Amino acid sequence: MKMLKQGVALALLAAWGLTSLPAQAYEKDKTYKITILHTNDHHGHFWRSDDREYGLAAQKMLVDNVRKEVAAEGGSVLVLSGGDINTGVPESDLLDAEPDFRGMNLIGYDAMAVGNHEFDNPMAVLRQQEKWAKFPFLSANIYQKSTGERLFKPWAIFKRQDLKIGVIGLTTDDTAKIGNPEFFTDIEFRKPADEAKLVIQELNNLDEKERPDFLIATTHMGHYDNGEHGSNAPGDVEMARSLPAGSLAMIVGGHSQDPVCMASENKKQVNYVPGTPCAPDRQNGIWIVQAHEWGKYVGRADFEFRNGEMKLVHYQLIPVNLKKKIVYDNGESERVLYAPEIPENAQMLSLLTPFQNKGKAQLAVKIGSVNAPLEGDRSKVRFVQTNLGHLILAAQMARTGANFAVMSGGGIRDSIPAGDITYKDVLKVQPFGNVVVYADMTGKEVVDYLTAVAQMKPNSGAYPQFSHVSFTMANGKLNDLKIGGEPVDPAKTYRMATLSFNATGGDGYPRLDDKPGYVNTGFIDAEVLKQYIQQNSPLDAATLEPQGEVNWQ
Repeated sequence: MKMLKQGVALALLAAWGLTSLPAQAYEKDKTYKITILHTNDHHGHFWRSDDREYGLAAQKMLVDNVRKEVAAEGGSVLVLSGGDINTGVPESDLLDAEPDFRGMNLIGYDAMAVGNHEFDNPMAVLRQQEKWAKFPFLSANIYQKSTGERLFKPWAIFKRQDLKIGVIGLTTDDTAKIGNPEFFTDIEFRKPADEAKLVIQELNNLDEKERPDFLIATTHMGHYDNGEHGSNAPGDVEMARSLPAGSLAMIVGGHSQDPVCMASENKKQVNYVPGTPCAPDRQNGIWIVQAHEWGKYVGRADFEFRNGEMKLVHYQLIPVNLKKKIVYDNGESERVLYAPEIPENAQMLSLLTPFQNKGKAQLAVKIGSVNAPLEGDRSKVRFVQTNLGHLILAAQMARTGANFAVMSGGGIRDSIPAGDITYKDVLKVQPFGNVVVYADMTGKEVVDYLTAVAQMKPNSGAYPQFSHVSFTMANGKLNDLKIGGEPVDPAKTYRMATLSFNATGGDGYPRLDDKPGYVNTGFIDAEVLKQYIQQNSPLDAATLEPQGEVNWQ
């Protein structure tokens, strides 16, 4: 921990130019061993899953063991996060991710990229999280509009043995679109690749006493095969190709929540099997890694540094107690580990248990039931209409008296299994704390609005879920548009329910909050869904199934 504190202190001093790092250059012809450990898209998973998978207690044991192994070989370790610590597990969300940041401190994280979900809360909460964390939040491309100054440290420098390691942070510029616009009135997200070039040049131009020996980027931008990012902002592949060749040793990524294990050039493995070999991507002389999500893996990159050159010796994704389901001939099944079990660290359990107990007490109360699963998996809600989408929108319509409802599929974050429903289930589905709003519009305005929304493509969070809407979309035009089964009357007034996120332009939806008929109800989305489930249980999933109401041709 002494080394960690020293490294962070040096990073802060270097980042803000308060002093010079001591002149202690690496030895010529000496081989240094450097191991980079990384995670990303933690999303509140400080505690193990119901199947005893992942969790920070097992992660700490894993990281401690790697530290001991590397130290025994005379090497050094750096631990980085690709961001998105916030949002996804109710016990964490209710506590503003305090257990997550305190757990990361105990593990000994050195730095993290600022993710888009760090902005799911007001800036005051984010600043409080920075105080909890004993490591810097890095992002070079987030600026305050009113001052033109960066909101976070753009980079930090860490001392390991005789080496100075520069770590640059970058955040997807999609954050302005996919985050809550209400929190971005004075924030600008500049293009990460442009800022990366500036920061790399700035670091390389430092005098010899301060200049890093090599650079790493920790980013929250996404990995897209061959740079084909679709409607998403450009990610790590595109940035690596735009930078000077080999200017970064590695990009530690996040955001797309993939295990970046390449099957061939520019093509990831489709279904990576935990514990099997993983070949990271390489673009323009820069290695690119990502460790899926939720702390399911810790990525480990073992480098050798010699005479100014970084060589990747070995890379792996280490599964953190991940399990597979085995079904036997008699129909019985069990979940078995992919790799040897990693014990949980007792000190971490002592730290986190009070947080977990506090959250469980508030969330475990039954609020209703359903007779079949309600589909909210991202592989469905971003591609097709689902019964859970219909349920959420029905709740919004009931609360606002709306004729129809629309929302981004990406706002649905989990499924609800058949059986009893708890408030925890609801908060996992809608963790962002958005407000239910409505807008009264003429039939003509409805046609214009739905035409724009229907352009949102599948395989993105913007893909829309509809309720009481039917149409056929062809060549950019809506045909046979109906609201509640009736053709839209251009002169009639209709009420549409949605979320404040979409109404203020989130996911690129047309803004509604400046319209005369716009009303912010003040009701939080999860609370609205909770009350609807309470009032309408037991729910019949069959009545919520999509019937092919909306079609794209």
